[in-house]
Amino acid sequence: MADFDPHHYPELDPRVEELVTDIIGRVADKWTMIVLEALTEHGEMRFSKLRAECGGISQKMLTQTVRAMERDGLLIRTVHPVIPPRVEYRLTELGGSLAEAFCGVWVWAARNFDRIETSRAAFDGRNAA
Repeated sequence: MADFDPHHYPELDPRVEELVTDIIGRVADKWTMIVLEALTEHGEMRFSKLRAECGGISQKMLTQTVRAMERDGLLIRTVHPVIPPRVEYRLTELGGSLAEAFCGVWVWAARNFDRIETSRAAFDGRNAA
């Protein structure tokens, strides 16, 4: 993002600004990021397997999360016409590109882990009293 300078783009489309705000809110949601990571790592998965990979998520929250991701075009929900119905989820190309974009956050966190931990410990030490 170092190349992006909003002053060079004075007339940003307000619809794009709204979309960016919405997408940041979506990916800032911990469950969306965890679902994104699970599907990136494991590929297409059934609901029960996806839920197991997203340790601690309720059925209701996973349903809400995948529906929101499907609405945004980040994943595809496929219902196979068998009894009982088999439902599988996989990332779309759009979802995969979002996962790639946020991969940089993981790289940054790994690169700066020690610095952040040191800063947190110093802050906590100063504010413990």
